[in-house]
Amino acid sequence: MSSDASRERGAPTVVELKSQYKPLLFLAYQSLGFLFGDLSLSPLYVYQSIFSGRLKQVQNEDAIFGAFSLIFWTLSIISLLKYAVIMLSADDNGEGGIVALYSHLCRNAKFCLLPNHQASDEELSTYYKPGSSNRNIPPSPLKRFIEKHKNTKIALLIFVLLGACMLICVGALMPAISVLSCVQGLKIEAKITNNSTVSLISCVLLIGLFVLQHRGSHKVAFMFPPIIIVWLLSIFMIGIYNVIKWNPRVYQALSPYYMYKFFRLTGKNGWTNLGGVFLCVTGTEAMFADLGYYRQAPVRVAFYCVIYPCLVLQYMGQAAFLSKNLSAVPISFYASIPDFLFWPVFVVAALAVIAASQAVISSTFSIVQQCHAFECFPRVKAVHSRRWINGQTYIPEINWVLMIISLAVTVGLGDMNHTGYAYGIAYLIVVFVTTCLTSLVINLVWHQSLIVALAFALFFGSIEILFLSSYCMKIPKGGWIPLVLSAVFMVVMYVWHYGSRKKYVFDMHNKVSMRSILTLGPSLGIVRVPGMGLIYTELATGVPASFTHFLSNLPAFYQVVVFVCVKTVPVPCVPHVERYLIGRIGPKSYRMYRCIVRNGYKDVYTHDNDFENDLVMSIAEFIQLEAEGCSGTVDGSVDGRMAVVRTSGKFGTRLRMLESAGFEEGSSAGLPGALTVTSSKSPTLKKLQAMYEHESPELNTRRRIKFELLNIIYKDPRVKEELMELVEAKRAGAAYVIGHSHVKAKWNSSFVKKFAINLYSFLRKNCRSPAVGLNIPQICLIKVGMNYHV
Repeated sequence: MSSDASRERGAPTVVELKSQYKPLLFLAYQSLGFLFGDLSLSPLYVYQSIFSGRLKQVQNEDAIFGAFSLIFWTLSIISLLKYAVIMLSADDNGEGGIVALYSHLCRNAKFCLLPNHQASDEELSTYYKPGSSNRNIPPSPLKRFIEKHKNTKIALLIFVLLGACMLICVGALMPAISVLSCVQGLKIEAKITNNSTVSLISCVLLIGLFVLQHRGSHKVAFMFPPIIIVWLLSIFMIGIYNVIKWNPRVYQALSPYYMYKFFRLTGKNGWTNLGGVFLCVTGTEAMFADLGYYRQAPVRVAFYCVIYPCLVLQYMGQAAFLSKNLSAVPISFYASIPDFLFWPVFVVAALAVIAASQAVISSTFSIVQQCHAFECFPRVKAVHSRRWINGQTYIPEINWVLMIISLAVTVGLGDMNHTGYAYGIAYLIVVFVTTCLTSLVINLVWHQSLIVALAFALFFGSIEILFLSSYCMKIPKGGWIPLVLSAVFMVVMYVWHYGSRKKYVFDMHNKVSMRSILTLGPSLGIVRVPGMGLIYTELATGVPASFTHFLSNLPAFYQVVVFVCVKTVPVPCVPHVERYLIGRIGPKSYRMYRCIVRNGYKDVYTHDNDFENDLVMSIAEFIQLEAEGCSGTVDGSVDGRMAVVRTSGKFGTRLRMLESAGFEEGSSAGLPGALTVTSSKSPTLKKLQAMYEHESPELNTRRRIKFELLNIIYKDPRVKEELMELVEAKRAGAAYVIGHSHVKAKWNSSFVKKFAINLYSFLRKNCRSPAVGLNIPQICLIKVGMNYHV
């Protein structure tokens, strides 16, 4: 009776509950291997780092208990309260990290320095959260101040880049300290006392780590979660064993009073070594930075139920062991392992280091990709995607740079404590940048009062500044490494951003006037040949100067011209149906169109044959919508309004897209109800095209698609004519026109500007070309040389 009533009330059944919790538990299981590996390795080196230097002489039970009390409260305040409770709620449409916070601010205030912003970008479904918008909310004084002063926007961007640079440093330093701390265990059982031998073994393991990234760590990624779970269970059981065997009274150290006793015993030296305590939370940022691959609930479940209790009991167990074995501090973790478990735990620790390092390196690739999307990093090539975690990429240049830095730090410092200083400073600055950006989000995005935002910044920021003041004493002992590296990365990233903005401004000032285009007539004063010309430009409006520069040197172009602008919108991802904005340039008879491809900072844009097909289908839909009066443009318009045509209910019903088995797309094998458009290419040109395509392996793997115009009645015969010409142009083939730019500073520029522009020009020449980044086949590419004097 009661069960029937519960069904009537809509209570979930056992099967429904399982279906709800199964995805959550699976994502929580995955997050253990990819988010918390770095954090779970901290017990390898925290106590050793705290009791280094002069604190080697201050070792008694109260000092050990005080160190554990500091670790417990640092882990509870920063990892648990700040990140797990608060920061996970500061997501940007499910994405986390420094760039996500900056993007969130850019959408809710005019902070973004991307030059080609359009009002239509704010109409994206992912631009604002459902049911929320800042249009009807009065702006805060802080928002008005930042929007009014451009230098404040630049300072905010530099602050964000500082955090990104430190994350890149973390990607190089984390494998170094993790491998060093793991290999230190060989000093106990293998009796290795020579530090050079430890460094050599560590270097071999580091090379293997980065080679594994190059070969494709996704092939073994399915093993990472079980490895980290076994590791967590191991340190959990060892912690309980040590508490019971050595000192059950260690639970008393949970009281904050023991922190006072620690500083009373250690004095200034305790403050100097306070940075070692901060190492217990290194890796916490990952649960927020990589939030997009999972969700808030699974990450919180994994942290609350597994990570936090395992770490607390492990640190408690080490403290209980050290309170009775004070001489074992330099090798506290491995010394606290029961003898019969040493080698199994050592092997699991080595595997956990591999898994955690792979995840951190992959996160570094992600931050580089996001900075590149905001025009703050030179062009790099994302070679392949991960299969185990959708959306992760591999960047070969960054992989080898990180390997070189990691090896140099391992060999150059040769000491785990000094490496810990470098790693701790880098991570602490990342955490501090996150705190400041989150306080801005609280005020400007969540629309909380300035007092609430300041309270958040002061509470967590003061704790982080206290740790930072301690690390300032360690700058000569390895702490200078992330500062120098981040300075180099900062110069490169900001110079790239500065040069890109100057180049865009030059393009805007030198774009071709529509009056001069209209005076040329439909033929543009040149010979129009069969085919489709895709002209890539950074301009979202107007005709780039590279187009007329090309025509002045070669007075012939394709019968259909499409100006393609690939730009980034400050959102994580743009839905595919909203990605393309299609418009017309000039009268219909000119056959000139514009396509704006909008990507989010997490989207990976790769050109393939599907892009050409989507483009043709979108233009065909735009032509039909325009004829029906839905797009807002009329014949004779200069630069008509853009339309998101893929959201049309009739999309895909204008043309028929079919698989083609061969190269002869101009054959007359049409289907019933379709008009066959024959290619206007001569037999000689067709034969040459077939030869080139046969010799190009990248073209042989592409899908063969042909379009057929449906045989329907059109109110305006010119619409049918334009669609047939579009299909004919696609069948004739598409060529890609990209500007080959040479950027120089003006002769009267200041020394600083000349240095920045010359460095930008050097980076453009020596980094990946736009064609490689867009994956455009070389056989279809045309480069147009352009000189820029900015």
